[in-house]
Order: sequence, then C-alpha cells, then structure tokens
Amino acid sequence: MMEGNQSSPVPAEKDEDQHGDPGDMVDARPDRSFRHFLEKKKKNGQEQQPEAPVSNQCRIVNPTFKYNMDYKKVGKCIIINNRNFEDQTGMLTRSGTDKDAGELSKCFKSLGFEVVTYNNQCCDDMKKLLKQAAEENHSDAACFACIFLSHGKEGCIYGTDGTLGIKDLTTFFRGDECKTLIGKPKLFFIQACRGTAFDDGVETDSGPADNTGVTDANPRCKIPVEADFLLAYSTVPGYFSWRNSGRGSWFVQSLCSMLNDHGKQLEIMQILTRVNYMVATNYESQSEDPRFSEKKQIPCVVSMLTKELYF
Repeated sequence: MMEGNQSSPVPAEKDEDQHGDPGDMVDARPDRSFRHFLEKKKKNGQEQQPEAPVSNQCRIVNPTFKYNMDYKKVGKCIIINNRNFEDQTGMLTRSGTDKDAGELSKCFKSLGFEVVTYNNQCCDDMKKLLKQAAEENHSDAACFACIFLSHGKEGCIYGTDGTLGIKDLTTFFRGDECKTLIGKPKLFFIQACRGTAFDDGVETDSGPADNTGVTDANPRCKIPVEADFLLAYSTVPGYFSWRNSGRGSWFVQSLCSMLNDHGKQLEIMQILTRVNYMVATNYESQSEDPRFSEKKQIPCVVSMLTKELYF
C-alpha cells in the first residue's frame, strides 16, 4: 500500500579593502531594521568609533565528538500509530501498521528507551502529546525519540482527522523551547508518504555486492536552537512510501532489523545508511495493478546532529 524592487548593494569590496573584514553577513536583502547593522553610523561626516574595542579572536574549544549517554535514563520514545482515519480525510485504513508499532516498541525498549505508544491520534491530540513531552524534565535522560506511523504528504503528517505540519510538532523540542534537551539528540522517525510519485528504479550492470560516556568539559557556549535534531523519513520528498498489509512497512521493518542487529555497536548514521541500503535493495512492490508493481523506495535522513550517537 502507498502511503521586485531593486535596492542599493550591500557594502562593496572597496570597503573591505580599506577597512578590513566587514564581519559576518547574511545571504539576503537587508530590510530597514537590519540595515543599521551593516552600515557604519557617521557623525559630522566622520565614522563613529565603537565605544569598546571588539576582539577579532574566537574562542577555541576541543569538543568530544560523541554524545554523552552517561545519564540515569536513555530517554523517552513516543510512538504515534495512526491506523484508522475519519471519512472526510479520504484516507484508507493502514493495515500492517500495528506490526510496525509492535516491532518498534520491542526494539526501542531493548535499546533502553521508555516507550509509550498512542494509537489513532487526532491532530490536536498529537500536538498536546508532543507539547507535554517537551515540557517534561529530561535532565536525567540522554536523548529523546518520537516515531510517526501514518499517512502523509510533503511536510505534513496525518492525524485521524486531517493534516498537521511536521515542523509544528518538532518545534516544541527546539533549544529555546525544551531546555532540558539542549545539546542532546532529538530523533524523529517518520513512516509516511511525502507525495504521489513512484520510483520505477533503474537497472544496474551488476547486483549488490555481498557483505561477508564522558561529560563535556567545554565552557558554556551558544548553539543554534535547531541543532541536535535528526529526522529519518521513510522516503524522499515527493514520493510514496510503501507498506505491506501483513509484514508492515519497508522502512520500519528495515530500521528494526538494523537496530536489533547493530543498535549497540554502530553509530546512528551508520545504522541509517544500512537501512537505506536494505530498503533500496531488498524491496520491490508487487501488485495485480501493473501501475503499482515493481516500484522501489529509498529512505531519507536529515541530520542536524553535532556529534556521533551511540546507544
């Protein structure tokens, strides 16, 4: 089954040659509220000097490139498993999703997560669940995980009563919103369609080859609010995502297989690369309707992680 007006240019190279490095700039047309940061104020025809000297030196830190997992708990894993949908959505029942939810629950429990599964959640319920989870105290947890099993389209996931932007759900866990997960990995796994295109695949010359925790001591620093997220999608933008009504979805079954085999040895990106390989090579759709037969799928990982993650 399938799941302007022209504006004067920003300071030219001439200014840089005369006055040195002008500093960091944005790749955008500056509006009036931002322009005063880009232009030096003048007083009586003379450039106004800053009140205090500005250092050109940056702080050098030596980070450890592994996330610290030495916490009391690995963390919470929320599974939202949407199987049935209201008639007005036009979405069919997602047979096989309960198989996915069960395998995921066992898999993440084996990794040490506290797993909670919620079935058939409407959009408001999904937002409340994630907002409540973000407001919890995660100080004694190493990370957080959330898994969506539902219908979808690009940028959106279906609740039982309609669609909701994925960004509307992940934003609760940004660094400025969820303080106790700052600097910790926030993992989102999304089994859902991202469009209506099919991947017909392409023939290759040959088949696939055979395959025979310390706390950081760095000083305090500012990090982006969008840092330390990972979103693992079952398919690339614009495409259907495939699910077998008896065995579950290609992506979830591959993810569980790789986590069960390598979850405590390999780094998360190594695991997800193997998931990509497994989905790409081991699966092909079969249907009595030739329009839906012999189709392929490739998952997609979007990482804002800043360190390596080992469970």
